[in-house]
Amino acid sequence: MITARQSRAALALLGWTQETLADKARTSLTALKRLESESGLEVYESTRDQVRRAFEAAGIVLLSTDKGEGVLLLHDRLDRQGRR
Repeated sequence: MITARQSRAALALLGWTQETLADKARTSLTALKRLESESGLEVYESTRDQVRRAFEAAGIVLLSTDKGEGVLLLHDRLDRQGRR
């Protein structure tokens, strides 16, 4: 499951805006803002899945262990503007 922090970190690594992610994940900007909120707002699992898939398609790997969570951007998947 993608967390709010992972989503914000992945956006930063890709240089994407929330609007870009909402478009690529085919979800509403409101749903994305709920996912990225630290207030514990409920988010549909389908929204989390759509966001995760959009990030993975762009070369992001979501990391989660008992010691913490993070994101990794694979090299050579995208240029700085998010193009293949």
